[in-house]
This record gives sequence, structure tokens and C-alpha cells, in this order.
Amino acid sequence: MLQVNRVTKVYTNGKKAVDTLDLDIKKGEIFGFIGPNGAGKTTTLKMITGIIAPTEGDVLINGHSILKDAVGAKHQFTFVPDHPEIYDAIKGIEYLNFIADMYDVNKEERRQRIEKYTKIFQIEDALSQTVNSYSHGMRQKLMICGALLPNPNVFILDEPHVGLDPHSAKVLKDLMKEHCDNGGTVLFSSHVLEVVENLCDRVAIIHKGKLIALGTPEEIKHDRSVSLEDIFLEMTKDE
Repeated sequence: MLQVNRVTKVYTNGKKAVDTLDLDIKKGEIFGFIGPNGAGKTTTLKMITGIIAPTEGDVLINGHSILKDAVGAKHQFTFVPDHPEIYDAIKGIEYLNFIADMYDVNKEERRQRIEKYTKIFQIEDALSQTVNSYSHGMRQKLMICGALLPNPNVFILDEPHVGLDPHSAKVLKDLMKEHCDNGGTVLFSSHVLEVVENLCDRVAIIHKGKLIALGTPEEIKHDRSVSLEDIFLEMTKDE
């Protein structure tokens, strides 16, 4: 479903942010991507989504190359970035209709999905307001609703629980599970390792641009009676 093939990113200052990263994320899988600050997580997600180009390597999303077939690849996924930046002079409903137009969601499906998602995230009453009146949490909810609206094959999120109240965080986790149960794929990064451990089918740990662990939470912990957080801190500590 989503393949990252020997992807490397070297910035103009010579810093290697990501170093020959390989990932193979499967259909129906919730995949957690974790690492310390500066490890290369957000850079990797930006390369996967085509926001920045890799120095080497490629990304295939449902068979579409993000480098050679960017439009085809981008129709396979939606993305919620770590900072909810939206055109703030438009209304919430205008933003959602824009997303629906971009992904060719027909009028009846968009009506049903907009009603469903904005209701469960409790922002339906704010859709007639301009985005510049929204709080950070409301913007985050609006972006999540927009990302769910096209019913994408792959749902990609960077720190999605930041800014969400407990109710909305629980709703999002349930929707991620539902999406995968219906044959979709979820890739997300998070610093909330308890959520990663309890939610993910598999987890990748990146440190200083390199993949240092990959497997189920149990495999990474080697069946020890410790938390994923304990193992993560042990593996990423600087000597």
C-alpha cells in the first residue's frame, strides 16, 4: 500500500535528515512512526506526501510514484500536518467543500460525510464561521474532518492528537481503527507513546535519520514486561 524505498534527504547545509529509509506499510495496518525531536519524522512524512523531494529514493503509494506520478499518488492519501495551517479567510464549510472538490467527492457523499464527521468532532455549529475565528483545536478538528472526507486509501497524520480534547482524541482513535477495518491504511507519528503502543499494529523508530527498530510493539519490546516508552528511551538515548 505504501512503500518508502531507500529514501534519503540531505539539506543544502549538508545535514542528512533521513538516511536510506525503507518502509513497507500494508493495507489494513495502523503504522506508528516515532522518534525524538529532530530524528527525521516530519521530514519523512513531507517526502512521503510530496511536500519536499527526497535527495535519493522514491515513495510508492498504492503503486503510484510520488516523484513520477505526483497527482496519482496524492489522490491515494490525505494528510493532517503537525500544524493546522488553513486559509483562514474562508468559512469552515468552504474549506470542506474545497477538499471534496479536489478529491471528486460527489454531493450526496460529501453531505453525509461532512454531517457525520463535523458532528462527532462537535464543530458542526462553527462551519458558517471563518477559520480565523477558530481555536487551534477547532482548526485541528476541521483538518481531520477534511482528511476523512475523501475516504482515502491511506490516512497520514503528523502528531494528530496535539490540541485535541480527550473526547476528540478518543473519536480520532476509533476512526483510525474503523478506517483500517474497512481496508484502509493509517500512518501516523506521535510523541504519545502509550497511544502508539495500544493502537498500532506495527511501529518504526527513527533516530538521527536512521531506522533503528521495526515491528509490532511486542517484537520491539522483546516480550519484556516494560512499556514501549521505556524501550524507546533506552534505544534513543545519546551515549
